Amino acid sequence: MFVAPLTIGIEEEYQIVDPQTRELTSYVQQMMNRGHVVLGKQLKPEFMQSQIEVGSHICSDIKDARAEIVRLRQSVCEVAADAGAAIIAAATHPFSHWQDQRISEGERYDDLATEMRDAARRLLIFGMHVHLGFGQSDEAMNLVVDILNQLRYFLPHILALTTSSPFWHGRDSGLKSYRSLVFENMPRSGIPPQFYSYTEYNDYVNVMGKVGSLGRRGGTRKETSNRIAIGDPTKIWWDARPHPDLGTLEVRICDMCTDVNDAISVAALIQALVAKLIKLRNQNQSWRTYRGMFIDENKWRAVRYGIQGKLIDFGIGEEVPLRALMDELIEIVDDVVDDLNSRDEVAHIRTIAERGTSADRQLAIYHSALKGGASEKEALFAVVDHLIMETNSGW
Repeated sequence: MFVAPLTIGIEEEYQIVDPQTRELTSYVQQMMNRGHVVLGKQLKPEFMQSQIEVGSHICSDIKDARAEIVRLRQSVCEVAADAGAAIIAAATHPFSHWQDQRISEGERYDDLATEMRDAARRLLIFGMHVHLGFGQSDEAMNLVVDILNQLRYFLPHILALTTSSPFWHGRDSGLKSYRSLVFENMPRSGIPPQFYSYTEYNDYVNVMGKVGSLGRRGGTRKETSNRIAIGDPTKIWWDARPHPDLGTLEVRICDMCTDVNDAISVAALIQALVAKLIKLRNQNQSWRTYRGMFIDENKWRAVRYGIQGKLIDFGIGEEVPLRALMDELIEIVDDVVDDLNSRDEVAHIRTIAERGTSADRQLAIYHSALKGGASEKEALFAVVDHLIMETNSGW
């Protein structure tokens, strides 16, 4: 019998904008100075000075996580307002350019910019990361690797539910998640490979650390027979990854959800899917694992069409509308949501499927403004104003 606490933690990356110009603004230091009094270490700078990140405490269930994220969003919005700025929860800004952004100070950011050059400087993107607690024992991390192998299949479904980056540099990109394309310019990104054990994953990280691809860990650390000794695994940017130092499985594929209720619903679904996969394992069953090229095809479809598209059901070899697949996902996790106390939150997935994601709403506002006679600039301003309003509501 394998069990995991499946505690949950959520990280959100926000845009800092000037409410007058609607442009991204480098106000992170002002916000950090003010925000540390309120949020302490839960508030962090990011690579660009127009970005800021929050991280929840470790939460016992999704309702605890919702209270945390609502508190954090409210606090950050208030801190931003005090600094004369505003906050947006979306995966790209409708028109600001990465070339105009200032890099945050710090050794990690300097190293990233030096090593990755424009691949890193183009990372004017914002995501949500969901951590699920397994524990730090070797048994727990072996379970993480096994569950991750199976969860890979569902990552495109999760992305489709969160798409919020249809614009890039003032253009309708024609994609629902332009963030995904930008991020995949980085090495060690995209759908994670399959590993047969935690030891195999450790070997990979150690080799990458030894040759300098992951840098080296600072300070000292206690080592055990199956612990990573060299290399920084946080420089592996897959769409989902083990996080050995935290004892978590971290799902990173999500765009930022503008609506806080959507964010919590997606986090609840991720937790429920992991719980279901653990339950199957305890019954000597598993979800079928698929080769990366198949999952990559579904990810592209999620990037391009979001919730409006179709994914391939590789079991039957046919396309299936995403809305129908969402009903199937809710049915798949039906026998675990009550134990997780997340039935209502998972049920909200149907609402997302019916009304669309932030990307759909942004595009609707943009094209409606153009149809009403607005200029391109005015239409993009209308999108920013909508994003500010929606980020600051829902609680």
